[in-house]
Amino acid sequence: MVGNQTKPRVVVTGIGVVASLGTGLDEFWSSLIAGKSGTDRIARFDTTDFTCKVASEVVDFNAADWMDAKEAKRNDRYTHFAMAAAKLALQEGEINPEKFEPSRFGVLIGSGIGGIETIQNQSKILHERGPRRVSPFMIPSLIANIAGGVVAIELGARGPNFAVVSACASGTHAIGEAFRLIQNGEADVILAGGSEAAITELGFSGFCSMRAMSTNFNDDPTHASRPFEAARDGFVMGEGAGVLILETLEHAQARGAKIHCEVAGYAATCDAYHITSPDVESRGLSQCIQNAIQDASVQKEEINYINAHGTSTPYNDRFETNAVKKVFGEHAYKLKMSSTKSMTGHLLGAAGAIEAATCCKVLETGILPPTINYETEDPDCDLDYVVNEAQKIETDVVMSNNSGFGGQNASLIFRKT
Repeated sequence: MVGNQTKPRVVVTGIGVVASLGTGLDEFWSSLIAGKSGTDRIARFDTTDFTCKVASEVVDFNAADWMDAKEAKRNDRYTHFAMAAAKLALQEGEINPEKFEPSRFGVLIGSGIGGIETIQNQSKILHERGPRRVSPFMIPSLIANIAGGVVAIELGARGPNFAVVSACASGTHAIGEAFRLIQNGEADVILAGGSEAAITELGFSGFCSMRAMSTNFNDDPTHASRPFEAARDGFVMGEGAGVLILETLEHAQARGAKIHCEVAGYAATCDAYHITSPDVESRGLSQCIQNAIQDASVQKEEINYINAHGTSTPYNDRFETNAVKKVFGEHAYKLKMSSTKSMTGHLLGAAGAIEAATCCKVLETGILPPTINYETEDPDCDLDYVVNEAQKIETDVVMSNNSGFGGQNASLIFRKT
């Protein structure tokens, strides 16, 4: 793998976020650095028969604020979030998409699951009322690529458009693949990120059956997500979307754009180990991190903050810590890491997108969001996790890592412009 010195530089010029901590970048970031938890008892459905009863839900969200009311009814909640995040990114960047050349304007929005609420609701109709009552909009509503398609239709974006589906690495892969497309000259501007809305009875049933989610903090929901901490017992599901506007530096400068930071490097690997468990030797993730560093043409010592995957599951946090130590050696103990999933919950396919947004703000402000709920150290997780309170730091290069079921890993590196 070679560095990117001879390829066009790619920058971030707009950021949109929908999450339990807020709708819009400013509200989201303010909540993050304040160490606010977005987790509570589930309000969307009755949790009586579920072992996990907490989640990080998006509240006070009206899809009709972001798209035509009729279109909103035809689409799944994950598409609603994607549309909102895309429009928020355009607003935040003060961008008029009508000024872009349509054939050079793309959309890559990933999702780990897609329209699972649609699947749940239409399955119920099938069994209770028969096949003739199933909605003709069911298939387009549930497929994982439809969010990007709907956004493109709304904005007139006729450039590259597809969905990346790699479970909890989807958002990171989508941003990385958009980065590659722009580097390779296939687009000038791409809206990239991820969206997820899996807080449903069906989604929860599956993850509860896997014993993947936290069950020990049902009566204390704000403390349920506790990455790298000794008492962690599973992840807390979140929902929402994140979208970054990526474009060439030349294109951004020509239109006088506000530039958040530069996307410097990207890599993707697979553990090839197990369908759900991370590799116990952390080979896939450590190789991914190493490849991203090489792709960015930076020295590993230049990276002094990592936004970790940090799911609050016993296995992930231990093996992710090990991967960082394998790559960075002694420098692993000098850099800072935090898991914002301690506050947002785990947004599955959208996680990497909102965490990429977080990295952009870290570079802008020099403020590191904390890993909250950290009380007791786990001897296997012995790095500096920015515990409980935000910290100030001077940094020019940061990294974000994500992994997903199937063994997929993705790493992004951002730097100041």
